[in-house]
Amino acid sequence: MSKIRIMADSTCDLSQELLEMYHISILPLNIVMEDACYLDGVETTPDRIYAWADENRTTPKTAAPGIEAATEFLRPAAEAGEEVCFLGISEQMSSTCQVVRLAAKELDYEEHVCVLDSMNLSTGIGLQILYAAELAKDEITLSALEEKLKAYRERVRASFVVDTLTYLQRGGRCSAVTALLGNTLKLKPRIAVADGKMGVSKKYRGNRKKTVLDYVKDMKDELLRAETKRVFITHSGIEQEIVDEVDAYLRELSHFKAVYVTRAGGVISSHCGPGTLGVLFVEGE
Repeated sequence: MSKIRIMADSTCDLSQELLEMYHISILPLNIVMEDACYLDGVETTPDRIYAWADENRTTPKTAAPGIEAATEFLRPAAEAGEEVCFLGISEQMSSTCQVVRLAAKELDYEEHVCVLDSMNLSTGIGLQILYAAELAKDEITLSALEEKLKAYRERVRASFVVDTLTYLQRGGRCSAVTALLGNTLKLKPRIAVADGKMGVSKKYRGNRKKTVLDYVKDMKDELLRAETKRVFITHSGIEQEIVDEVDAYLRELSHFKAVYVTRAGGVISSHCGPGTLGVLFVEGE
């Protein structure tokens, strides 16, 4: 049985430490600012994106990798005769998965490549990647791995609270009037991912610290029913004090074996803006 290599795109927002620990290969998406294109996580940073966006009063465009980049990404695995499991951002949000499928076909290697729509984003993908990497350590067929991942992805719970509606408005994801009223009234939407799509599930009101802590505490019952292996705190740049308080709250639940803190990459940050924080976990069986 050949080795299965786990691959993902840059929107998974896993830390470099976790990527190295689990031997995950990452395919960067593209971030376009003016006429220049940058590789997410390689050639630009969220803070640089924020500075550019505020200066130009717009947000960068984001795009799936090109077919040539995806082909070169897969080539080493194909040449080594390794099977590949690629987990990508929801196909409702990006064509990345389809590009990787086309790249596998270009290499005449599609029978050895499983491209799975995570139906999620950020560490909602990351949770699935770590599970896939753990499965791949043992002897398992590519088809069996795919079936287990399809069942697992249904249990992933991803949500986050957005601090400012400005970036969503600039990117066309809410109207200028909605953004103005929301920011004026200090309304902070909770965005949840369901069936591969994002939607507003609740609105909070108040300053950043209050809304984030209210959001996390609202999930207490869900968190206590979650799989105990791990939970993620993922943010797009927020005060360390807030991160520490969320971390302390999750640890005080005495439920999770590991609490990971990660910083969202350029693509996710381009759309949500600074001050966004999410707690992502897997529902218990």
